[in-house]
Amino acid sequence: MSTDDVYALMARSQELPYGEARTVLIEDALRRAEAAGDDVLAFHVRVRLTDAYRYGGEPVKAFATFSRTLAEHDRDPGRFDETHGLLWQMKAIVSSLTLFPEIPLDRAYSVLDDMERRYKAGGHSLQAVYHYRNVVARHVGDGSADEWYTKWRAAERDELSDCEGCDPTGMARHLVETGRHEEAFEIAAPVLSATLTCNEQPQSIQSAMLPVYLRTGRVEQAADAHRRAYRVHRARLADLSDIAEHLEFCAITGNEARGLEIVQRHLGWLDRAPSSHAEMEFCAAAALVLGRVTAAGHGGALIRRPAADGRPAADVPLDDLRTELAERATELAGRFDARNETSHQGDKVRAVMEAEPVVDFVPLAPHHRYPATPPSPAAAPRPVPDDDDLSTENDLDTLLDIADRRRTRRDMPRTLAAWRRFDVVAETTEPTPLQRARRLDGKGVEHAVEDEREAAAECWAETHRLFGELGDETRRHRALGRLGAMHARMDDPRGLDEMAAAADHFTAHPTGEGDATGSLLRLATAYVEFDRPADALATLDRVDPGDDPDSAGELWFLRGQALLMSADADGAVAALRRSAEAARASGDPEDVAAPALLLARTLARQESGPDDEVIALIDEGLGALSGPSPMRAAAHSERGLALLALDRPADAVADLAEAIACWTAEGLQEQAIHLRVDLAAAYLSTGRHLEAAETAEEALPSLTAPDGRANDGRDAERRCRLILAHAQKEMGEEDAAASFTSLAQDAANDGRHDAVAHFLNEAADVLTNLDMDGQAADRYAEAAEAYEKAGDPYGVVRTRRRRAMCLLWTGDADHAVTVADTARAALAGLPPDNEPARVWETALVSYDQARILAQVGRLPEAAAHASAAVDGFTTLDEPGPAEDAARLRDDLNSAMEE
Repeated sequence: MSTDDVYALMARSQELPYGEARTVLIEDALRRAEAAGDDVLAFHVRVRLTDAYRYGGEPVKAFATFSRTLAEHDRDPGRFDETHGLLWQMKAIVSSLTLFPEIPLDRAYSVLDDMERRYKAGGHSLQAVYHYRNVVARHVGDGSADEWYTKWRAAERDELSDCEGCDPTGMARHLVETGRHEEAFEIAAPVLSATLTCNEQPQSIQSAMLPVYLRTGRVEQAADAHRRAYRVHRARLADLSDIAEHLEFCAITGNEARGLEIVQRHLGWLDRAPSSHAEMEFCAAAALVLGRVTAAGHGGALIRRPAADGRPAADVPLDDLRTELAERATELAGRFDARNETSHQGDKVRAVMEAEPVVDFVPLAPHHRYPATPPSPAAAPRPVPDDDDLSTENDLDTLLDIADRRRTRRDMPRTLAAWRRFDVVAETTEPTPLQRARRLDGKGVEHAVEDEREAAAECWAETHRLFGELGDETRRHRALGRLGAMHARMDDPRGLDEMAAAADHFTAHPTGEGDATGSLLRLATAYVEFDRPADALATLDRVDPGDDPDSAGELWFLRGQALLMSADADGAVAALRRSAEAARASGDPEDVAAPALLLARTLARQESGPDDEVIALIDEGLGALSGPSPMRAAAHSERGLALLALDRPADAVADLAEAIACWTAEGLQEQAIHLRVDLAAAYLSTGRHLEAAETAEEALPSLTAPDGRANDGRDAERRCRLILAHAQKEMGEEDAAASFTSLAQDAANDGRHDAVAHFLNEAADVLTNLDMDGQAADRYAEAAEAYEKAGDPYGVVRTRRRRAMCLLWTGDADHAVTVADTARAALAGLPPDNEPARVWETALVSYDQARILAQVGRLPEAAAHASAAVDGFTTLDEPGPAEDAARLRDDLNSAMEE
C-alpha cells in the first residue's frame, strides 16, 4: 500500500475542523501507514491522532496513542523525533487524567513528575509544570493550589508554556475560584483584545471571564463575551464543559430562555460526553437553568430528548429532566470526591445548582432589553376644572353630569372618581330610575375600558331598554350606538345595524351636541375595521361639518384610512394631511400621533420612497405618544425601516431594536419577526457582523415554515439566510460555506443558474480563505458549471482559474495544469465588445498559469505566460499586478539560467 494515500488523507484532514470526520480520516491514515510498514510515518500520524482525540471530544482515546508515541520516542528518539510535540501533549494528558473518576489520581501525579523530569532534562522552564500542578490541586481542592499559582506566575515563560491566551485563562480561573475577580480582570485584560490563533482561543478566555465581568459590574462585556464565546463552543463537543459555564451564566443573569435553548441544543451530547467531568458540569448547570425555568412558571414544559443507544427520542417533562440531571451531577461528583478523598467536586456541583441570580437581567442584544421609557409629550395647559374635589358633592345628577363632562374630555380617572362618589352617595340616597339608567350606562363604559366585552354589552343593552321605557330617545340611541360598537368588536352581526340605526336617528334629530357626527364616525370606524371602505366613505359624506367641528381631525383620519383601502393613495395623503393639521390645532398633542404616523407610512411606501418629511412626521408622532403602546412600537418600526431605506443603517439600528423590544413587551411577537431580519441587515451594513449573525439566527426559526408557504415568507427566510451567510463570512466562520451552498441549492430548485453560480462562488471563496482548498476547488468547479448554464463566460473563466490555484495549493499540481488549460480555453467565449475585460481576464489566467507550470518544472512555458501577463496588465495601466507578474517572469528566467 502506497504512503501517498496517507499523505493525501492527512492533507484532507487538515481542512476539516476537529471532530469525528477529521478523526476518522486520521485513523484511516494510521491504518494505511501501519499496513505500508512505515513505522516512522505511523508514529507521526499517531501524534496527530492524539491531538484529534483531544480536540475532537474523545480525550480518553488519547491516553493510548500518547503512551505509544512517548514509548516509541523513548526507545529511539533519533528515529521517532517529535520531542517538542510530545512534551506539549503531556500537559493535556495531565489535565485529562483528572476528568475520569475511574482513573486513579496517582496517574496524574506520576505524569506530572515525569513531565517535570523531562522538562528539566531538556533545559526548559518549569512554568508549564507549575501550571498543571495548580490544575490538579484545584481539581481536588488542595490548598497547595495557591503555592503552585505563585510559582507559575513567577516562572519564566518559554516555548512549552501555554499560549498567550491559554496561560492567563488558567490564571483567571484560579483567581475566580478564590474570589479575586479584579485580579483576574487585570491579568486577562492585556490579551482580551489581542489576535489569538490557538484552537482554544479567544473563546476560552472569554468564557473564563464571565463570572469576572458579572461580579465586577461589567455586564455589557459579560454579554458580549457570552455571545462571542458560545458561538464557537456550540459546534465543539470537546467544549461541553465550557458550554456548562454559559448555561450557568444564562441562569444567573435572567436569560433562562436562552439557557433553555442551549440545554435543548446540547442535551444529546450527554450521550457522548467527552469526559465524566464535562458530563457532571453540564448536568449541574442544566439543572440550574431548568430550575429557573420552573420558578418562572414553566415547569410543565416538555423538552425533546434525542434518541441514543436504543433509547427512542422522547418529550421529557422539564421537571423530570431537571431531577434526573441533578441526580446525575451529584452522583458523578460523589465518584470524583471518593477518588480524590475530598468534597471539593461535590461542593462545586451543589454551589452551581443552588446559584442565585447575580443581576436581575442582562440583555444579550440591544433588542433583548425592556423598551425605553418615552418622554412625556409637552401637553397644552389644561384648564383646571372646578369639580375636582368631589368629597362634599352629594347630588346624584351633578355627579353624573360631572362624569359625562369628564368622559367627553377622555379623562377617565376623574370620570371614574365621579362614578365612585355617586356609588357612595347612592348607598344613602335612593337614585331615580333615570339616574340608575345613567349609572348603568357608566358601568358599561367601565367594563369596556377593562375589555370586558360581554359585560359591557349587557349593561348597554339594559341601558337601551331602560332609557326607552323612560322615553329618553337621545340617551337610548347613544346607548344603542355604544352597544352596536361593542357588538361589532365581538363580531356580532347586529353591531353594524345598531350603529346605523343610532346614526340615522341622530342625523334626523340633531341634538346640537355632536351626537350625529359621533354616531356617524363610530359607524365609519366599524366599516373601516370590517374592510368596507366604500361604506365608510359614504358614511363620512353624511357628516355635517358644522355639527361638531372639533371632530374634523378624526373625520379626515378615517377618510384617509378608507381611501388607502380603496387604493387612492393621493386622496389618502391629502386627507391625512388635513387630519394632522386639525390635530395640531386641537391643542391635544396625542391627537397628532395617529394621522402623522399613518401619513408617514403612506408617504414612505410611495414609489419615491421615504424622505426627510417622513422622518419628521414620525418624529412628531413619537413625540406625541406617552407610555408604551403598539402605536409606539409601530412608529419605531416605521422610522427604522425608513432610515434603512434611506441608506442610514447606523441610524436605523436604534429604532429597529427599540421596535422589537416594544413589540415583545406588548406580547406581539409576530410583529417583531421580520423586523429582526431588517435589524440584522442594518447590523451587517454597519460592520457589526456578530450582531447581524445572532439576530438573523434568532429570526430564522420563526421564518422557517412547511412547504407551501407564501412567497413573501420564503423570500424573507432566504434574505435572512443570506444576511447570516455574509455575516458568517465576515467573521471567518466555516459555516458560511454551508450557508451559501444551501442558498445555491434553493436557487437551483428555482432554476436560477446565475444565483447558483454566485452562491457557490461565495462558498468557494470562504473555503479558500480558510485554507480549505480541496473543498474550495470542488465548489469552484460546481460554480463554473452553473456559470456556463447561466451564460456568464466571465464567471466560467474566473472560477476555473481559481479552482486551478486551489488544486495547486493542495499539492495536486498536475490536476491544476489541466484545469488551468480549461480556464484558458474559456477565454475564447468572452464577448469581443469589452476589450479591457478580455485583456484583464487573460492576464490573470496567464499569471496564475505561470505559477502552476513553474511548480511542475515547465519553466519556459511558465516564463512565457508571465511575460504575457506583464503585457496585459501594462496595457490596462495596472502597475501593481504588472510588477508582480514581472517579478515572477524575472524569477523564472533566473531559474532557467542557473
